[in-house]
Amino acid sequence: MNNLSNSPKANGFRMPGEHEPHAGIWMAWPDRADNWRNGAKPAQEAFIKVAMAISKTTPVTMIVNESQYQNARHRLPSDIKVVEMSADDSWMRDIGPSYVTDGKERVGIDWEFNAWGGLVDGLYYPWNKDDEVAAKICEILGDRSCRAPLILEGGSIHTDGEGTLYTTEECLLHPSRNPDLTKEEIEHQLKEHLGLEKIIWLPSGLYNDETNGHVDNILHVVKPGEVVITWCNDEFDPQYEISRKAYDALCTETDAKGRNIVVHKLPMPGPLFITEEEANGIDASNGMERTPGERLAASYANFLITNNQIVYPLLDAKYDEEARHILSELFPGYEVTGVKAREILLGGGNIHCITQQIPKI
Repeated sequence: MNNLSNSPKANGFRMPGEHEPHAGIWMAWPDRADNWRNGAKPAQEAFIKVAMAISKTTPVTMIVNESQYQNARHRLPSDIKVVEMSADDSWMRDIGPSYVTDGKERVGIDWEFNAWGGLVDGLYYPWNKDDEVAAKICEILGDRSCRAPLILEGGSIHTDGEGTLYTTEECLLHPSRNPDLTKEEIEHQLKEHLGLEKIIWLPSGLYNDETNGHVDNILHVVKPGEVVITWCNDEFDPQYEISRKAYDALCTETDAKGRNIVVHKLPMPGPLFITEEEANGIDASNGMERTPGERLAASYANFLITNNQIVYPLLDAKYDEEARHILSELFPGYEVTGVKAREILLGGGNIHCITQQIPKI
């Protein structure tokens, strides 16, 4: 694709919505002791449970650093493929390829990755292994890849498959991403690489989200013209105003097809905070805030849609069942599977963040 004179859009490619059929899901095995407590063993158990849930409907491939290969292969079920591949951490949504397709071929868009902020406010250094993952996955799958001249993470965008992309100004316009590009230039790159007609900008992502406000932690696309967002009813909570501004931005926009956007609401879990015991199990780090009492960016919107199944995080006994009920209503006929996900949340994200879908052609 890189040797073509025209962009993916000009060649008839588009990014499918997550609700469209998947050939597989890729994940990355956690092992960073400065992000995952107790040598990442509790997080590994959570990743295993997520992989097993997904594998009921979609084949799963787990990439694993060389030092953890035998451990991962032993602990994962045999139907989950394990591939040795170097990575700096385990956020496959952000380091994996964002696929586009023309209906006959799929191509992986390989974004530049700088660990959510590079030397400005990135979470770790170096990040070169993570930055190489997308191209390696495409190589393994026999797909062409296209390196995009844009620092971007997959969790910072959501598409509907019909020309509309949702994102946040907080993330994509942050000085630690593409400070030399204007908003219009960023829009142009997204449209040309993902086959888009319209970008819908929310002001901000979830409160205290260390990714600078990824859209996948506050919003998910249900289907074209329909989204669900994290909602907060406590007017004294900082999330209260953020959610309302997101709601207003969505309700005053139309999508690429001219549709008014239907907005559903998911309750906000918690608020949840890192306990002293949890913080004490994490190695000290320069980039990541893992101290007792630190607020966690917890959200039920951080779920995965895959092949008539929803895999969503169980985060708060007070709201878990309500979230399941709403998701069941939004996705009739889908299997809705909850997985205990606090250990993933402690690392800074959730189920959507640790997965990346490969579209079926």
